[in-house]
Amino acid sequence: MLPRLVFFSLLFFTVILKSPPIALALGLGFGLGFTNPFTKQTKSFSKTLLQASVVGLGFGMNLRDVLRAGSSGFVYTALGIAATMILGIALGRLLKVEEISALLISVGTAICGGSAIAAVGPVAGAKDDEMSVSLGTVFILNSVALLIFPIIGHSFSLNEQQFGLWAALAIHDTSSVVGAAAKYGAGALAVGTTVKLARALWIVPLTIGTAFIKRSEARVQWPWFILFFCLAAMARTYFPAGKEAFDLFKEIARIGLTITLFLIGCGISKKTLQTVGVRPLAQGVILWVIVGVLSLILIRAGVIGL
Repeated sequence: MLPRLVFFSLLFFTVILKSPPIALALGLGFGLGFTNPFTKQTKSFSKTLLQASVVGLGFGMNLRDVLRAGSSGFVYTALGIAATMILGIALGRLLKVEEISALLISVGTAICGGSAIAAVGPVAGAKDDEMSVSLGTVFILNSVALLIFPIIGHSFSLNEQQFGLWAALAIHDTSSVVGAAAKYGAGALAVGTTVKLARALWIVPLTIGTAFIKRSEARVQWPWFILFFCLAAMARTYFPAGKEAFDLFKEIARIGLTITLFLIGCGISKKTLQTVGVRPLAQGVILWVIVGVLSLILIRAGVIGL
């Protein structure tokens, strides 16, 4: 009874405060301090709510900006994904991480965290424990990134566009990218969301490629919510008369994202930390730090930009 009472109390404060970092911190506090009484429900609902929230945020975006972000970053996105995959798999072998787990951690870092792992895992023949280890590693690093990235961004005096781009390249999950960018500013949110979603489209060729290599007949999971995000941005761009309604949808989406981060935090338990283990977490941390540092250096030097 007590865990449920605490859960709903913290959820209430999450909605009232509407702060992504606080929402995640409250979720982590609950997950580490109590046994989540709604484990299956929160896991399923958080995924659906995240996708719906991302679509809702599309009502605050201009379609021209979305397309520009996707097209301008095509080359360095392709090169970045390839380099991250190669480095991640090499680190996995060096640290003696199981092959499938190393692949999934690399995929999650290279593209978009849990969504990429969920798509590639089945076609790669991943077992439940390999999926859990990979997702646990990514979720732990997501939690850290959401809290420290805005601090690092301000310490290096990144403008909003630079921070949004850096967050999209160096933070795993879309939820944490949007959460960190929203805290940094509206400009960062626009850039971070569009670049991350453009990056997420690479789930499709990578999943098909993995299925071909593994000769898998598993069903490819298409990221349909990205299409609906573009349709929402199209509505915002070409139907200015609906601005008030679109602003309302966007605000509801921001609340939904905050709730999503609380639910994700609730999924990080002591058992999750134990399941991940040292080697996969070490692979994830080293790969994440390398990607984060290099992308930050290139962005500040003007080599990568929109």
